[in-house]
Amino acid sequence: MELHKMVALLGVPARAAMAWALVGGDALPASELAYRAGVTPQTASHHLARMVDGGLLAVERCLRYRYYRLASPAVAEILESLMALSGPPILKNRPDRAAVDPLCQARSCYDHLAGSLAVALADTLRRNGWINLQERDYQVTEIGEHGFAAFGLDLPALRHQQRLFARRCIDWSERRPHIGGALGAALMTRFQESGWIRKNPGDRKIWVSSVGRQGLWKTFGVDATQ
Repeated sequence: MELHKMVALLGVPARAAMAWALVGGDALPASELAYRAGVTPQTASHHLARMVDGGLLAVERCLRYRYYRLASPAVAEILESLMALSGPPILKNRPDRAAVDPLCQARSCYDHLAGSLAVALADTLRRNGWINLQERDYQVTEIGEHGFAAFGLDLPALRHQQRLFARRCIDWSERRPHIGGALGAALMTRFQESGWIRKNPGDRKIWVSSVGRQGLWKTFGVDATQ
């Protein structure tokens, strides 16, 4: 985007704060950006819409949430240069850190796995050629077809469900995608059936068993000990 337009958009302190909160490459929801900038959610929504319209930010829907990120690496470079001159805004930290931390490694996101473990799984499956990212969804490769079938998943049946097959779902704690949709739900069900993970009723926290740590490493190459 043109520099003078970017400067004009960032002339409002709340906008500058929200943009700066995204400079690390994270994708954050409007509620967190509002808190970080010290404004109300309604005010944040107005400013975010202006920045999206102006090409400063991009927005992506994930289920009922909207996540915002900088529109491009070029925007991040310009933003860093501007903040080097004026000094970065002061941002508030999350007030619910103590509640969030226990959920960061592994938790349920509706009916599929989320957290750092889920993101690591998605990353490893892409790196090993099981899945590819095409626009906003994952596609299973021929290698993945055989791998998931060997793991006990019926991919043709999953594709016939009345829902998205393998949705790219942005993880709210990791700010990077994990696998949602029918494939994500089937993976979590299979993990539970195999005794790899367990979850108490009404609790989103997921525990990985010793069998699960071994299975995730041997089957997918995912280190679940971190």
